[in-house]
Amino acid sequence: MPRPPGSHGVETRGRILQTALELFTQQGYDKTSLRDIAGRLGITKAALYYYFERKEDILLELHLQLHNAGSELLDELESAEDGPARVAAWPRLVNRLIAFMLENRELILLHSRNQSAFETLARSDRNRAENTALEERFVQILSSPVIPLRDRVRMAATVGVITEVFVESARAFTDVAPEELAALAHEALADLMPAEAPTAL
Repeated sequence: MPRPPGSHGVETRGRILQTALELFTQQGYDKTSLRDIAGRLGITKAALYYYFERKEDILLELHLQLHNAGSELLDELESAEDGPARVAAWPRLVNRLIAFMLENRELILLHSRNQSAFETLARSDRNRAENTALEERFVQILSSPVIPLRDRVRMAATVGVITEVFVESARAFTDVAPEELAALAHEALADLMPAEAPTAL
């Protein structure tokens, strides 16, 4: 039986991912089965196989949503001319990254609540390839000889702060309103942001 074509197939795939995200976050990845996901959706387990053959495949697709967000931000940064233009673009991209984290808090919680599952996932070839590609692109940007060292360090540091607040320690802030968390994150980042116009070393 062929997979449903066109927009219907895309919509169903999206529903599967959203339902899996909810179940993985609420009751844990290890305690959720493909049958649970299919049951919540009101479809058969066999129908689910048209889209994802394994539960691990669903987890990987959810994880790669973070990769996609990072890739889009790097695309925009790379589109700016190397040097002052990239430094000037950085605060805007930081704002977008924080907005993404807030809009996808459930996706972030999925990671923090299922760390053992993601440790296993990290060994998959596709995930390692995606991670390596993103890291290499960012390292290339930070290695630029025409961006002052001070600004390169601050650009790297802001990513570290955002990752810690919104990913690694996300569970510590689940009771904080999104707007308040964003405001406090921006306050913490203020002194780390690169200068509007880079100065000579």
